[in-house]
Amino acid sequence: MHKPSSGTALITLPSQSEDKSHHHHHRPGWKSRTDFLFTVLSYAVGLGNIWRFPYLAYKNGGGAFLIPFVIMLVLTGLPLVFLELSFGQMGGQGVIPIWAVCPLFQGIGVGMFFVSTFIASYYNVIVSWALYYSAQSFTANLPWMDCNNWWNSPACESSLTLVQMNCTSRDEGILVNGTCHLRNTTDASLWHVLSAQRNETSPMSPSDEFFHRRVLDMSAGLDDVGAPRWELVLSLLGCWVLVCLCLIKGVHSLGKVAYFTALFPYVVLIILLGRAVTLDGAVQGMLYYVIPDFARLAHPKVWCDAAVQVFFSLSPCWGGLITLSSYNKYRHNCLRDALFVTFADALTSILAGFVVFSIVGAMAHQLNRPVNEVARDGAGLAFVLYPELVTHLPIPPLWSVLFFVMLLTIGFGTQISTVNTLLTCLNDMLPRWRAKKSSLLIGISCFCFLVGLSCTTRGGIFVLQLFDDYAATYSLLILGLAECLVLSWVYKGDRFLEHIEEMLEKRPSVVWKYLWRYITPLLLAIVLVSTWMDFQPSSYGKYVFPTWTSVVGWFMCSVSVLPIPVVFVWKLFAGREKEEPLVQAMKRLLRPDGEWRKNYLRFKQNQSEVNELQLVDNSEEAQLELKS
Repeated sequence: MHKPSSGTALITLPSQSEDKSHHHHHRPGWKSRTDFLFTVLSYAVGLGNIWRFPYLAYKNGGGAFLIPFVIMLVLTGLPLVFLELSFGQMGGQGVIPIWAVCPLFQGIGVGMFFVSTFIASYYNVIVSWALYYSAQSFTANLPWMDCNNWWNSPACESSLTLVQMNCTSRDEGILVNGTCHLRNTTDASLWHVLSAQRNETSPMSPSDEFFHRRVLDMSAGLDDVGAPRWELVLSLLGCWVLVCLCLIKGVHSLGKVAYFTALFPYVVLIILLGRAVTLDGAVQGMLYYVIPDFARLAHPKVWCDAAVQVFFSLSPCWGGLITLSSYNKYRHNCLRDALFVTFADALTSILAGFVVFSIVGAMAHQLNRPVNEVARDGAGLAFVLYPELVTHLPIPPLWSVLFFVMLLTIGFGTQISTVNTLLTCLNDMLPRWRAKKSSLLIGISCFCFLVGLSCTTRGGIFVLQLFDDYAATYSLLILGLAECLVLSWVYKGDRFLEHIEEMLEKRPSVVWKYLWRYITPLLLAIVLVSTWMDFQPSSYGKYVFPTWTSVVGWFMCSVSVLPIPVVFVWKLFAGREKEEPLVQAMKRLLRPDGEWRKNYLRFKQNQSEVNELQLVDNSEEAQLELKS
């Protein structure tokens, strides 16, 4: 089997002579199977499980949404998770060098590396908001409990005042900072000013204004971005310091942290659910969540939403699953882990849905509004609706601390593994830096921190929204599609299953081959086309982003996708031998590097060393018997 020339890599790989000295270097691994299992679970369960799934379920038919969700989970989510866990376990390398499995398509690994870089840069900003809220919660009176603060505007309306006074439901009353101004008792000029302000602005809750006016100090749009805000900069810096501390000792420290980041959120969710179901209106909210509307299943958008939620919830194609499994022992049962993580992630989403909608129902009851006017998704749920809720619970600071520490741990679980993906990849590609792993980690953190500073400005929420809309949406679907097709068609599904059989010591079902070759790629292609057809410019609230941001967004997306064709063409011409026909060069460079399965080679090497030791022991025992 021919090996591609060492000079054909896009990002310089170790030379052949240099690589020999490190060829089967000792690679750190997980101390136990549970370390790996909890780390993958912590990585897969992210903020989207808490703030996106419940809203999608409500919007798309309640309990009926579980039907397309489970189907898409089985047909797209599980196959991709199993594919990546087994792929990483075979290769025992980072996301770029592992694509020596098919050298011409090493651009897929480069794309995954860029996706993880984008996500690591802006995801930690959201985690820093949770850290900021956690710090603000250690007080007797939460700062978002009322409208009597310097950052509040005339549009601020306390939910308690809305219920008790119902001031704004009458044309003759305008509520300003908790005071109801009646038309017949207010000076005409003041009434005119207040009326103009009311027409220009919708009523805002104290928690809404705390998030947008105090925490973010949000500007009117991208035309007024402003400078980084020192409070958010410090929070972001604190989060990056914590990430470095968690990864400073490699996967061993990561495995220990994962026990807390994986399990603590479930403790808090169960506590919140236990308290929330006792609130008035909670049952009504849960009924909105679970009562099926089967007519919604006839809409293609529902199925697309289910597929997108499954895909982004489990985090395939970021490179994290491949990286984490690359530290496994060769004979680890990755199929069992894939099944556990996939369905545990789904159950987490469903549990979060009950928590969210029992709370939403209670708030709807208190505000005397329909549930559909209270339900929201994204940052609005985590940083506006939840803070509003805790103000109506006994001992609000306690519930606030619990909730935001939970968000913090969920966010850290994903963020730490994402940064570890970048670190592992660079470590495997730069053998000389292995002794300077801490310096490499600090360098990655500093780079991502500097990129994330753009999200700490007054217009930072718009920058973050742009990242979220483009950095890991279309590009992930394309990478997932390419990954399935290359491994199942170019490398061949049967050969891949044979490798899995070696690892599991039993033959996996042939169903996996058909899922990887036909069903999963087809569904990903349908979702990709549907998402493109449903494309809308980015927006946040009522603000629609200017046209130029779409250009920036598509450029950001292309950074992760263009490496596939660019690396293909570059490696084809750079690796082509003199006077070799182009077609023959392509066939040669589509063949795997004979040593791409590093974990298999380490396993055989260890086995050989054990056999040698056994032979020595047997020889010594035989000599002792002869002497006796």
